[in-house]
Amino acid sequence: MESYFRGSLWMIFILVSLARLTCNMFCPSGCFCDPTGAVMCVGDTITDIPEHLPVHTYQLLIKRTKMNVINEQSLANKDLVLRFSLTYSHLHTIHPRAFHVARQLKSIQLSSNDLSTLPARVFSPLVALEQLFLDGNQLEILAPDMFEGLVSLQALDLSSNKLTSPASDLFDGLTSLDFLNLGRNSIKKLPPTIFHSLTKLRQLIIYYNELEELEVGIFDKLVNLMELRIEHNQISSLPSQVFWSLRNLKTLTLSNNQFLVVPDRTFYFMPKLRKLTLYNNPLLSLPDEMMGYMPELTEFYLFGTNLTTVPGNVFANMSGLQTLNFHLNDHLKELPQDLFCCLPNLTKLSLKSNNLSRLHPELLSKLPTLNTLVLNNNKLENLPENIFQNLTGVLSIDLKNNQLQTLPGDTFSSNTALKNLSLNGNPWNCDCDIRGIARWIKHNEQVVLDSEDVMCHSPVYQLLRTVSSLRDDEFNFCDATTVHFAATTDTTPPSNRVTTQEQTSLPLSTTTSSTTQQTTQQVSTTALLSQTTQQILTTAVLPQTAQQAITTTPPPQLTTSDASSSLPTAADVQSNEAQHKSSSFLELLVIEEGPDFVHHNSYNVWVYVWFLPSDAISVGFLMFSHILLVATGLMLILATMYVMKRLNETIDALQCEQDCNVECVIEARVRDDKTF
Repeated sequence: MESYFRGSLWMIFILVSLARLTCNMFCPSGCFCDPTGAVMCVGDTITDIPEHLPVHTYQLLIKRTKMNVINEQSLANKDLVLRFSLTYSHLHTIHPRAFHVARQLKSIQLSSNDLSTLPARVFSPLVALEQLFLDGNQLEILAPDMFEGLVSLQALDLSSNKLTSPASDLFDGLTSLDFLNLGRNSIKKLPPTIFHSLTKLRQLIIYYNELEELEVGIFDKLVNLMELRIEHNQISSLPSQVFWSLRNLKTLTLSNNQFLVVPDRTFYFMPKLRKLTLYNNPLLSLPDEMMGYMPELTEFYLFGTNLTTVPGNVFANMSGLQTLNFHLNDHLKELPQDLFCCLPNLTKLSLKSNNLSRLHPELLSKLPTLNTLVLNNNKLENLPENIFQNLTGVLSIDLKNNQLQTLPGDTFSSNTALKNLSLNGNPWNCDCDIRGIARWIKHNEQVVLDSEDVMCHSPVYQLLRTVSSLRDDEFNFCDATTVHFAATTDTTPPSNRVTTQEQTSLPLSTTTSSTTQQTTQQVSTTALLSQTTQQILTTAVLPQTAQQAITTTPPPQLTTSDASSSLPTAADVQSNEAQHKSSSFLELLVIEEGPDFVHHNSYNVWVYVWFLPSDAISVGFLMFSHILLVATGLMLILATMYVMKRLNETIDALQCEQDCNVECVIEARVRDDKTF
């Protein structure tokens, strides 16, 4: 048994070796012959189809040779060859009867050659031909009967030629055609009936031409068409019902044309559409009724337009949409509230590089499956507090390069699945309002991958700091602080003492002589410091001992009623002023470290405190204005001095001239007297 098994193995080995040896023995020079029946010939030494090929050759591939002509007998005696390919060989001539000796061919590829003309009916004998590839040549004109008789042809590629105006009956008779590529030519117009015989066509490619319009009814007979590509043309308008017959269409690309408007109901009766592109068109508006029922549409590309807004129901019939690229619209300023109301399956939404300055609070509330949200490179100045509340499954949010200065601290609290958040490129204002989001960023640095680039842009003293580096204790001054004012009748300098109480009040105690009647009135009010002042510097109005006693514990909040009840009435104030006109009013203001204190005004028992914001741009502008005014004043003074000097010189000259005239008159009179 074992010897029989070994003998069988040896027999198989010998047969395979003989087959390879036989194949190699009959393989032409410059060719490679595969035992399965494929022969490839490559090289400059090949000038014609080799005469002797292995008898079982069914596929002949000739590439990068010097074979420029297919002669009448070039394919003779190749009865088993079914697939013939001659590419990249500068082929320029085909004999009118070149394929009469190879009627069995099912596939011919003559791509990337120098063919400029073809003999009429040169392919007509090939009744079994299924594939014909003529792409990448120099063909300008095709005879109307060029493809006559090719009843079995399923794929025809005429792309990358120089065709300008194919005849209306060019494809008549190609009833089995499934694929037609006319792309990358110079076609400016297509006859309205050119495709009417292609009732089985499933793919039609017309992209990268110079089409300026589509004729009414041009696609009416393409009831089985599944892919239509018309991008990169010059089409400026569409017939309103041009696509209505394409009920089986799955892909439609109309990008990179010249559409200004889209007619009403253009995309109706296309229930099987899965991909639609309208990008890079100068669209100014979209109709209220543009889309029909498209439950299978998963990709929609609407970017690079001149749209300023869109109808609220434009995506309403796309319940199956998964990817929506609605970006690079430089003029898009606003989005309707319910724009994304009916997209329960949307997973990616791109709104980047638009001109959006605000988003409606409910805009994203009905996108439960969204996992990627792209909002970068807009002009968003703020975000509604609950804008991301319902995006519980979102994985990535991009907010970089907007105009955001702050965000509520709980903006992303409901986004528990978030893994990537981009916030850099925004002018963050690191004042009191940033406290919440700064704390969130610090606790979620593994989510904010660009946290080292999220920088403070204001106030000036926070420049070059990252938001994540801000500590909670730096914002203690943001809480309310209680300020006390004390009035006394003693005219002698009081001895001041500042104490810390449970409510963080700072009373001022004064002592007087035993003979002086002491009247002390304390007014307690809660002063909420401006959030733009940040950490306020301690003023010098307190003695050193008082400054040391200042506490940073936040004071309790006072209600309006409490504050009102603690304030003196107008009658009390007037009575107090009448009784103590000679008394001095001592004002104390206790504030913490921060920007420079400007000034305060006193009125009755109130102190009005005024601050200037620490804004580098404002300060720079004020300094520049001051310098400009000073320089202007100096120039005016110099100009005035110069004018006065010239005026004085002019007056002197006139005076001199007048004096000279008087002397001349006197001399004349003297001469007359002497003569007389």
